[in-house]
Amino acid sequence: MLIQESYHDVPTTADGSGTMRIYVYHPTIPGYPKARFPGVVVFSEIYQVTGPVARFARQIAGQGYICTAPSSYHEFTGPEALEYNAEDTDKGNEWKISKKIAAYDEDASLCVDYLLSLPTCNGRVGATGMCLGGHLAYRCALDSRVKAAVCYFATDIHSHTLGKGKNDDSLARAGDIKGELTMIFGKNDNHVPPEGRDLIRKTLHEKGVLFSFYEVAWAQHAFIRDELSKGRYDPAITKVCFEMLLELFGRTLKLDLGEHDGKELEIEDVC
Repeated sequence: MLIQESYHDVPTTADGSGTMRIYVYHPTIPGYPKARFPGVVVFSEIYQVTGPVARFARQIAGQGYICTAPSSYHEFTGPEALEYNAEDTDKGNEWKISKKIAAYDEDASLCVDYLLSLPTCNGRVGATGMCLGGHLAYRCALDSRVKAAVCYFATDIHSHTLGKGKNDDSLARAGDIKGELTMIFGKNDNHVPPEGRDLIRKTLHEKGVLFSFYEVAWAQHAFIRDELSKGRYDPAITKVCFEMLLELFGRTLKLDLGEHDGKELEIEDVC
């Protein structure tokens, strides 16, 4: 499917930052200007919308989803991406804990608002992201308008250390998630250690969230980032995980399932 790329600047108020740039990746079908698609908010890692993040958004858009990618650090810098080097890594990590949680949430809400305002959006919205963006996709799913989220290596959820004051309420609010989650981690992810992943899984179970949880053997943190400066990219595993994203989004955002019948699923205990 063909894609048109643009950007949209929106005013923000939660942190007095002025304007946030939303990058837009819109699928098109020649001859069908009124075609309608689901929307997906694509949240970036601490480097803003880099090449790998843009390519990720394009891949999703090419499957028939309108993707928006916000410049998450608009309070501190322009919309341009940071570099994958030590200096900009330090900047991104510092800004990650300088920004207010309310400002992150406002960014997410504005992206959902924008998607739902488009006449080409079918009214169903999902979220995804990597690293910091995995956490932000999870928080975006706290919005009842979001039907599904795929969270890659969502950092800081287990330690509730995102945002100013390093005391986010993401796990505590897990019960607010009404859509379906897919959580993806590498077994060798040292940013979210085994005990952190166990805590996330346990909490989602206890809060009654509908979710899938994957820990991929051998995979490291940020294994879908398709650049080689840190030696973590795994194309084969990335492809498998992308298929899981498409399954979830296809079922929850493209299909119209109607209302749930209210009946509990009974599974027969036979081999």
